[in-house]
Amino acid sequence: MSESVNIHAAKTQFSKLIERAHNGEEIILAKNGKAYARLVPLEHPTTPRQLGFLNIKLSPASTKALLAPLQDIELELWQ
Repeated sequence: MSESVNIHAAKTQFSKLIERAHNGEEIILAKNGKAYARLVPLEHPTTPRQLGFLNIKLSPASTKALLAPLQDIELELWQ
């Protein structure tokens, strides 16, 4: 079940609203009586992340190229 809270009231009760959302409650933030935003708990992944799943082997030349400093032209493009 969700509760609608005016944005002005939400400013003064923000910590409490965050705690309620963390505990699974959905809070609707309203502006001028109209739904404006939704405060919901984060969903945690059901399976742990697996690192290295691609199992790619880089050659020494590829590794050296990836770790080499950028050239001046490349640096200018980033700025």
